[in-house]
Amino acid sequence: MKKNYRTIKFAFSVAFASLVLASFTSCGKKDENSPGVEFMPDMYRSPSLEYYQVHTVDGDTLNNAMKPVKGSVARGFLPYAYPNTAEGYTQAGANLHNPLSVSNREKWENEGEVLYGKFCVHCHGVTGAGDGKVGAKLPGPPPAYDGALKDLPEGKIFHTLTYGKGTMGSHASQLTQEERWKLVYFVQKLQGPKVTAAADSSKTMPAKH
Repeated sequence: MKKNYRTIKFAFSVAFASLVLASFTSCGKKDENSPGVEFMPDMYRSPSLEYYQVHTVDGDTLNNAMKPVKGSVARGFLPYAYPNTAEGYTQAGANLHNPLSVSNREKWENEGEVLYGKFCVHCHGVTGAGDGKVGAKLPGPPPAYDGALKDLPEGKIFHTLTYGKGTMGSHASQLTQEERWKLVYFVQKLQGPKVTAAADSSKTMPAKH
C-alpha cells in the first residue's frame, strides 16, 4: 500500500511540474526569440526609440531617419560648385585654386604626405609613379604624377579626389575638403616643376651675350 502511495505521489508531482512548466512556456507570443516568461521586460525590450526605425507615437507614424531641411548646409561643409561631368572637370581645372595659404605650403605638404600614405600609396606608389601594390595589378595602372599627370592642374586633382575618375573612386566620404586640398599640395610636390611653367620662364629669360 505504501509502495502504491509513493508511486501515485511521484506521478502526481511529475504531472504538476509538467503542468507548471507548460503554463510558463505557453505564456507570451510564439516568437522564437522570446524567452517565454519576461520577469523584467524593460531590461532587454527597451522602450526608447531606435535609430532608423518607423514608430507610432500617439497615433502618428514617424520615421526617425529624417532628411535634412532642403537647402541646409552641414557645419564646416562648403558646397562644391562643379558638377561630376566632363564640363565640371574642365571648369574646375581652369577656375578652382587651393584655398590653403601658400605661406604654409610646407606644412600642408607634410600633412598631405601623411594622408597620401593612408589613402593613395597602395595604388599610386610612394613616389607617385603608379606602381603601388594594388595599382600595379590593375588592368590600367595609374599614370605617373611626374609623367602623364605632370601638368594636371590643382583644380582637376581636387575634382578627381571629390568625385573619382576612371578606376579611382571618390574620396569625399573619407577626406574633408581641407584634407583633400592638403593632398593636392603633396601631389603637386610629386609632380615636380611644371613643364609649361619651365617653358614659359625660358621664353621670358633674357638672352645671354
